[in-house]
Amino acid sequence: MTMSIGSVGTVPAALASARTGDAVAVSVLKKSLDVQEQAALQLLQALPQPTGGAAAQPVGALGNTVNVFA
Repeated sequence: MTMSIGSVGTVPAALASARTGDAVAVSVLKKSLDVQEQAALQLLQALPQPTGGAAAQPVGALGNTVNVFA
């Protein structure tokens, strides 16, 4: 197997190209996460707020314990 001296110069260029591609991928990921964060925030803000009426308060012992026995 022989290696020409001309191919040595392409290694730094390939590494720089890979780094640039990685940087672009990270940037796109960050923007995607920001868009998802904004969408989730809008969904949370669209939820109705609890009114604190009779439905929010349990009757007697109802809602005071959780059965975790399976």
